[in-house]
Amino acid sequence: MNPIKKPGQKNGVVTLKAVAQYVGLTPGTVSAVLNNAPSARSIPQETKARIRAAAEQLNYRPNFFARTLRNKRTYTIGVITEEIGDSYGAAVISGIEQLLRKNGYFFLTVAHRHDAELVSRYSQILSERGVEGIITVDTKVQESPALPTVAVAGHRKLKGVTNIVLDHDRAAVLALNHLKSLNHEHIAFMKGGPFSSDSEERWASICRVAGQSGIEIDPQLTVYFDKEDPTPMAGYPLMKQLLARKVRFTALFAYNDLSAIGAIRALKEEGLRVPQDISVMGFDDIPGAAFHMPSLTTVRQPLARMGEVAAQSLLQRIEDNKEFPAEIAVEPELVVRESTGPAPG
Repeated sequence: MNPIKKPGQKNGVVTLKAVAQYVGLTPGTVSAVLNNAPSARSIPQETKARIRAAAEQLNYRPNFFARTLRNKRTYTIGVITEEIGDSYGAAVISGIEQLLRKNGYFFLTVAHRHDAELVSRYSQILSERGVEGIITVDTKVQESPALPTVAVAGHRKLKGVTNIVLDHDRAAVLALNHLKSLNHEHIAFMKGGPFSSDSEERWASICRVAGQSGIEIDPQLTVYFDKEDPTPMAGYPLMKQLLARKVRFTALFAYNDLSAIGAIRALKEEGLRVPQDISVMGFDDIPGAAFHMPSLTTVRQPLARMGEVAAQSLLQRIEDNKEFPAEIAVEPELVVRESTGPAPG
């Protein structure tokens, strides 16, 4: 026996008309609510809840292609990132995905590996694919874009770009005050390389806060990333360099968690204990930071939240076409774990 179709149902698929008939409202009202259209703002919350409950009960699935043709839109966002799979970018993109999925958007992701020519080409290619806006992650935007653009860890002020940035001054205060409270006076530093869009901003904040706090930054206790390596291996040779200089230090402020983990490995190979001999502080609070041995004290960037803020900001620009802020700052948080302790002696 063939199942009886509900009103507005075609080929076993529940249509928008079926949901509208079920709740006794017009298809236009139901469509506005389910598509989060601006016109839905005037609809009472109780009615919105009733429509969404009915759509879920009837197992309604919107027809993406019909919506695209009807509204002459693609509901697609382009995401340009440094590398797919690295801990920083993956966390940010996770936040982007969650927000876009809730709002019925797709996204296309491309990785440039810090090739400036690729960044420019990808922007054009994504535009040709019909994306309605672009989110960049740890990517230096060189020129004003043709499409609405939000840059995570973007620092250049460009027309048409909203930068989502961490408050690096606050991050430096949290990290250096923590080490100072543990009586560390001789602190080594790892500075990021030019391939990371946060490097200069973070280092400028560290220097500024160190000067205000009476903490000396010794050139002999400062090492620099000279190549891109999104693994713990990045910090391993830099710690070897510091140890080879035979200049005493009791703490390290690493550029990120991965370099901190690599540094700890190098310290252990030299018979040094963390934190009894050398305290180590990271940056980012990647998922593995809490499970490393010892667990890593770090400055937490709310990376997934930054991705959500970026996606929400971009959708507001696309949907509402309102004025947008040039910059949105996000607050860091100090996470104290096992890798920092009192200065020895």
